[in-house]
Amino acid sequence: MSQIMPTLNKTDDAIVCYAPTMITTNGIWQGDNPLDFSLPLFVLQLTLVVVTTRILVFLLKPIRQPRVVSEILGGVILGPSVLGRSSQFASTIFPLRSVMVLETMANVGLLYFLFLIGVEMDMTVLRRTGRKALAIAVAGMILPFFLGIAFSFFLNQKNEGMSQGTFILFLGVTLSVTAFPVLARVLAELKLINTEIGRIALSSALVNDMCAWILLALAIALAENRSTTMASLWVILSSGAFVAFCVFLVRPAVSWIIRRTPDGENFSDFYICFILTGVMISGFITDAIGTHSVFGAFVFGLVIPNGPLGTALIEKLEDFVSGLLLPLFFAISGLKTDISSIKTVSTWGMLVLVIALACLGKIAGTLVVSAFYQMPMREGITLGLLMNTKGLVEMIVLNVGKDQEVLDDQAFAIMVIVAVIMTGVITPIVTIIYKPARRFIPYKRRTIQKSKTDAELRVLTCIHTPRNVPTIINLLEASHPTKRSPICIYVLHLVELTGRASAMLIVHNSRKSGRPALNRTQAQSDHIIHAFENYEQHAGCVSVQPLTAISPYSTMHEDICHLAEDKRVAFIIIPFHKQQTVDGGMETTNPAFRMVNQNVLANAPCSVGVLVDKGLNGSARLSANQVSHQIAVLFFGGPDDREALSYAWRMSEHPGINLTVMRFIPSEDANELIGIGFNDPGMLTVETEDEREKKQDEELINDFRMKNMNDESILYIEKVVNNGEETVSLIRSMDNAHDLFIVGRGQGMVSPLTAGLTDWSECPELGAIGDLLASADFVATVSVLVVQQYIGMGPQGEALGTPDSGGQQNQQFNNILHMNRQQRSYDISP
Repeated sequence: MSQIMPTLNKTDDAIVCYAPTMITTNGIWQGDNPLDFSLPLFVLQLTLVVVTTRILVFLLKPIRQPRVVSEILGGVILGPSVLGRSSQFASTIFPLRSVMVLETMANVGLLYFLFLIGVEMDMTVLRRTGRKALAIAVAGMILPFFLGIAFSFFLNQKNEGMSQGTFILFLGVTLSVTAFPVLARVLAELKLINTEIGRIALSSALVNDMCAWILLALAIALAENRSTTMASLWVILSSGAFVAFCVFLVRPAVSWIIRRTPDGENFSDFYICFILTGVMISGFITDAIGTHSVFGAFVFGLVIPNGPLGTALIEKLEDFVSGLLLPLFFAISGLKTDISSIKTVSTWGMLVLVIALACLGKIAGTLVVSAFYQMPMREGITLGLLMNTKGLVEMIVLNVGKDQEVLDDQAFAIMVIVAVIMTGVITPIVTIIYKPARRFIPYKRRTIQKSKTDAELRVLTCIHTPRNVPTIINLLEASHPTKRSPICIYVLHLVELTGRASAMLIVHNSRKSGRPALNRTQAQSDHIIHAFENYEQHAGCVSVQPLTAISPYSTMHEDICHLAEDKRVAFIIIPFHKQQTVDGGMETTNPAFRMVNQNVLANAPCSVGVLVDKGLNGSARLSANQVSHQIAVLFFGGPDDREALSYAWRMSEHPGINLTVMRFIPSEDANELIGIGFNDPGMLTVETEDEREKKQDEELINDFRMKNMNDESILYIEKVVNNGEETVSLIRSMDNAHDLFIVGRGQGMVSPLTAGLTDWSECPELGAIGDLLASADFVATVSVLVVQQYIGMGPQGEALGTPDSGGQQNQQFNNILHMNRQQRSYDISP
């Protein structure tokens, strides 16, 4: 504790009298000041730290800063550099006597956080790491390390008994380390996590992290035993013995616990408690040996086998530890940072030089390797920048260095600022210099209607949760994959980008399903992949490619649309944002899913189908001869309805599918209404387009009828309808016999047959008919596929036919309809 005192109270010697009874207060009514007691003071400090960091996270979000930057800055603001300059604030909120409690809790949080990082880290990735990633990791460490050696001679104020070698080791580790969890977050934010450059960066960072841990253990061993070299040797040997103990005794014991617990059942509280206690015991042992307590917790986490036990531990600990206790550790680092200790201009100059050369060292090392592997120079520079992300390991090194008096106030402040600046500038710089070539890929078959009947059909299916899987597999099987026209399915699991590093790891571990999962998200991914791989094995002529997209919901549609374009997909299937409840109603699973769907409909580079799942014969196990569906297409006319019919036509070739096509034709009265509407000069363009659309409708319908005249499994019906009410009653009369409706979304189409239906729409993005069929008061057992045909790109490059297109025309048409009804009532009156 004495090492912190100079920073906080500016005295070299201080005696703190600690009263054990002063833990909790008797209350303000008894005349007690809560801040004189340790528990209320700690609660206040913790609240201040969490609130400050959260506010900074919110403020820095627009410039895409990692959370670690906000956490360190929060500590700096609360510390002697900003608010702590006020002696009253420092002595009231962060008095000297409170530092011990604060730092103890921060270290407990750190202990468990590093245990979690150990649990999440997949050691098999290290074995699989390619030579390129390995070379980049090593080159990215060596150059900055040597720069650290050079700087150590400038920065080191000789302390008694402090060897130059120890200082070199501390500075070298600090400059050469790359923070794996922070880098994963940055890559996901930049949408580079699925790219080649992202995979190389993550693999290199993982190798770098492991090297940093070994160097950190070495640095601590040397720092804490400055008197004799023999003591350092004993520390290193006993640390090796501890690692061996964990690998050969603890790991088999934990594996035995896993075997004792049946699949799918929760681990008993006794086992979980036993492991959590083991974390503290490991910390105690390594602290007693002479390395840092976090080293023991980290190694203990590493030996926990990946799988359901790891998942259970992460679920129980992660939010509490990383959300509440870990910010305390960063805040402590900030509280120790006194920027005013950097007094001279030459020291500030040195600071700038350290930042510049450390950055350049990493970039230069990475560039050499990337040039050797003939990677483009811009990619090499980007990789170098990404490898400069700093985070937890560096802060631990600096804190240990300060506690062991390896670093003085000035050197510590310089290195903290270096860490914040280096991590903070990466995202903006990479955004500017590295723009992956987003080329517009010209391909014709962006719709099912235009796809050749004897060519491969490419479909992109988006999955939020495993619950979406059975119905989508049933739909794909009904889509009739054949040797003549196989189906290539890209299965995209959509995962929200959160603050958790664990979510990122699932992409990094491009593992085959069957291996145990690291966390809940990965378990879900495995479940989804396994279901589709099972389907691929049982169904012929189907190829499945599983992928994962991790991004905020606000930009998730970009991942979906870019992937669809890159893979030259003709049809995207997205699940509806509502799911059926037990009583047959529809409940919203996540409002953000609706926003994703609307954005995909507005920007998709091909046709889109929104699948409203009401249980399409819910069985997940399928073979081709088991499929039996009654499918209905409601045809009103327009591009979306033509696409719906084209998809259903493909399905109708399946021997187990019966198809009913009901075409709704407006009566003469309804056509009169349209004639009145078109007297408006503003709707002249719609009239000419309408004629063209009608011609295309007739061509497709005639072609469909001609080719399916003798097919008994296909029923074609035409119904003449006057208005929206008759349309609804007709649809209701046919709903019991079918298990899937395929309807067009009807964007941009004006029809008297759907007039008035949009007035009460819950989900306008489904169109008038789609919304009617998806509503909770409609029949419970019929799933609905609402289809939007891709009709080309607008002048700005966005897809035509956005969710609101045609909205004004519909409104105009409804007004005309209302006026016409009034006109008729005047005609009838005597």
